[in-house]
Amino acid sequence: MKKLLGLLLAWPCLALAITMAWPVAANASVLDNVDVIGEIEAIGAENNLGNAAANGAASRVMAGLSAELTEDVRANVQFVYGKAWDGATAGNNLDGYWADVHLAEANMVLSNLFDCFEVTVGRQFYGDESSAVMYFGPRHGYMAALTNVTSLDAAKLTYSDDFKSVTLIAGKTQRMNNPSLSPVSSEGATLFGADIALNLSDLLKAQIYGYALKDNAWIPDGEEYNGFYGAKLSLTPEAGLLSVEYARGHSGNRLIKESHDNPYMVKVDGALDLDAFTPRAAFIYQKGFVSTFGGYAPGLVFGKTIYGSDPYEALAEARIFNVGVDYAWNKWTFSVDGYAFQDRTAQHEATLEADLNVNYQHNDNVGLFAGIGYAKLGGASDNATLNVQPDATVYQAGVNVKF
Repeated sequence: MKKLLGLLLAWPCLALAITMAWPVAANASVLDNVDVIGEIEAIGAENNLGNAAANGAASRVMAGLSAELTEDVRANVQFVYGKAWDGATAGNNLDGYWADVHLAEANMVLSNLFDCFEVTVGRQFYGDESSAVMYFGPRHGYMAALTNVTSLDAAKLTYSDDFKSVTLIAGKTQRMNNPSLSPVSSEGATLFGADIALNLSDLLKAQIYGYALKDNAWIPDGEEYNGFYGAKLSLTPEAGLLSVEYARGHSGNRLIKESHDNPYMVKVDGALDLDAFTPRAAFIYQKGFVSTFGGYAPGLVFGKTIYGSDPYEALAEARIFNVGVDYAWNKWTFSVDGYAFQDRTAQHEATLEADLNVNYQHNDNVGLFAGIGYAKLGGASDNATLNVQPDATVYQAGVNVKF
C-alpha cells in the first residue's frame, strides 16, 4: 500500500517535469494556455523581544507555471525561495542560492471527472490560512511567516453542488525552508481526512471535518495515531458574520480514541458590516494541542512574533479575547485591535496587547502594509526560553505582489 501511495504521489511530479522541459514536442498548443503564477513578499521588522528571527528584513519569492495540458486537465508547478537579508549568501555561486529553493507545488488537476468530481494529485496547498487547525501553504503579513511554507504530497477528491461540498484527502505532510521548526518529522506524517461543507440556507452554513495522522512526530510514545475532528456553524447575513467552531483532538492505538482528557478548542468570531466601519470580536478557548497545522496567529506581538514560527503554540492552554475595528477609505484599510491573552484557567496575569495595522491596496495584485504592536506581558508568555521584556513592541512594514 505504501509503495502504491508513493507511486501515486510521485508520477505527477515526473509528468510535470517532462511537460515543462519538452512542451513543444508534446503539444505546441500548450504554450497558448500557460499562466505564470506566484507572488513576492518582503517585510522589514523590529522588536525588543530578543527574537532575531523577527528583526531586520526578509523576503519570499514564489514563482511557477500553471498549464492547461488538454481539456479539463491542468498542471501546476511552483518554487519558493525565502531568505533573511543577513548577507549570509553574499558572494555565493548559483548552487548556494539553489540550496534555498524548494518545490512548493507540483500537481495535476483533473476537472469534471465522471462529470461530477475534481481530483488533484501531487504536491499541493490545502485549507484556509485563517484556520486555527488546518492549513498547508504560505502564510503572510509578518516576518516569521516568510520562512516556512508547508505543502501536502497528496491525492484530493472533491465533489460539490449548490447544497454541499465534500473533500477527501490522503497523503503526506511536507515542510520546506526550516525543517527544524516543523511540527512533524522530516519524513512527513501520513494524513487522511474529510471535510464536508453544507449550505443549510442562504444565511446558514455548516462545516464538519476530521483528520487522522500516522507517523507524526507529535504522537505520544506507544501510540499509533493522532488527529482531530470538529464542526463549524456560520451565520452570514449581509450585515456581518457570526461563527462558532468546536474542534477536538485524539490519539491512541485506534484511528479515533475518545477520552475525558482529549484536547479541545472553542473559537467564536463575529463581525458587523457598517459600510466603512467593521467592528469585530473573537474568543478562543483551548485545552492542550488540538492541531499543529493551523495558520491562525493572533496578535502582532504575541502570535506573530513571540510564537510566530509555530503559531499553534500561542493557542495551546490559552484563553484569548480580541476586539477590533476596520475602517476602509478608498484604497486604505486601517485596523485597530485589542487582545487579552491568558492561560485557560486564568491562573496567571493576562498579556494585554494593542495593534494598529494599515493596508494600502495599490491594485488587485499589489498591496503595501505596516503595523505597530505594543504588549504588556503577563503570565501568558511566562517562558524563560523567550527572553521577553516586561513591555514588548513590534514595528513592521512590507509589500506583497501577486502575479
